Amino acid sequence: MDIQSYMQKLGQNARVASRELAKADTGAKNRALQAIASIILDSQNELAEQNRVDMEAAKSNGIEAAMLDRLSLTPERIEAMAEGLRQVASLADPIGEIANMAQRPSGIEVGQMRVPLGVVGIIYESRPNVTADTAALCIKSGNATILRGGSEALHSNQAIAACIQRGLQSVGLPGDAVQVIATSDRAAVGELLAMTDYVDVIIPRGGKSLIERVSAEARMPVIKHLDGICHVYIDERADLEKAVAIALNSKTQRYGVCNAMESLLVADTVADTVLTRLAPLYKKAGVEIRGCQKAKAILEDIVLASEEDYATEYLAPLMSLKIVNDVDEAIAHINHYGSQHTDAIVTEDLSAARKFMTEVDSSSVIVNASTRFADGFEYGLGAEIGISTDKFHARGPVGLEGLTSQKYIVFGDGHIKE
Repeated sequence: MDIQSYMQKLGQNARVASRELAKADTGAKNRALQAIASIILDSQNELAEQNRVDMEAAKSNGIEAAMLDRLSLTPERIEAMAEGLRQVASLADPIGEIANMAQRPSGIEVGQMRVPLGVVGIIYESRPNVTADTAALCIKSGNATILRGGSEALHSNQAIAACIQRGLQSVGLPGDAVQVIATSDRAAVGELLAMTDYVDVIIPRGGKSLIERVSAEARMPVIKHLDGICHVYIDERADLEKAVAIALNSKTQRYGVCNAMESLLVADTVADTVLTRLAPLYKKAGVEIRGCQKAKAILEDIVLASEEDYATEYLAPLMSLKIVNDVDEAIAHINHYGSQHTDAIVTEDLSAARKFMTEVDSSSVIVNASTRFADGFEYGLGAEIGISTDKFHARGPVGLEGLTSQKYIVFGDGHIKE
């Protein structure tokens, strides 16, 4: 079967399965998730064997050590997959919730009901545990999904998908509700991005080049973030102890994540005090600072920042630094150079905090806390399928509710339009 026919068949199966899954009650979906978790644990040997095939191929292809680590399915990671499925089963089910019911002057009652999106296409790289994580969220939110993992994890993803399909079928739900594309042919991605009859939304999870391609080629809505250029602004009325702890944690707690701080802004009146405290801590952590002329006058050994530095997501022990006059200049800098992901202010001035929250155009705006809290689990979503910096249809960490839509429902009692 050629790629186009193969992908069309997956789409047709997914659409049919989505309608069945949308009718499933919470109990059935939870039983499926629990069954999948048990099957994954019972299939550890098979999962490990298929992962070994992928690992050996990756090594022979010269894939770097960091990528090999992400690809590896250790016993601990298999256990974590199962635990993640159980956690999603414990979350509240948003499907069927009715909100904003109100009686209109005509006598009809109007409200909104939360419903699944339908079929979600997910394109991701490397980590095979993403297969189970994303499938769990789609199942719980009543969506069918077509998954396209990286070619380096093809055998691992297929083995996990088989466990998922067995679990779904064991409770009477359609196995085709979760399908993993069984080819590494890149043409399959192009077909998926054009299947508007069958796929309602696409979610890319991976590097910038992947997300740029999906954004450019997809003919259906995309939920994504391209960059995580996150800022911390230390205001003139910041508590020094809070400021130092937050600025350090935001950058150094973990480097290669989208909610790590990439740029530090400091109010001019406190810059000398703040930077002489922070600079030795960053140096001890191995972080290179690239700063403006004012910052270099205080910290002589830092590198002078370029325009490009302020627009760069480093994902590494590198950061940019700029001294600004006040909160207004900080907001203007963030809205110009930022990526609408996560930005934080450290201040004891309520007016400055409110101004920052109101005027910074980002999906998460934080007051007196680390940017590293911008995460679905930390926000109480239980789990997330990604973070969106778009304004439609979801914004910020995308959990179960972000995988749903709403439709209007109307109750009458023989009402007719006059």
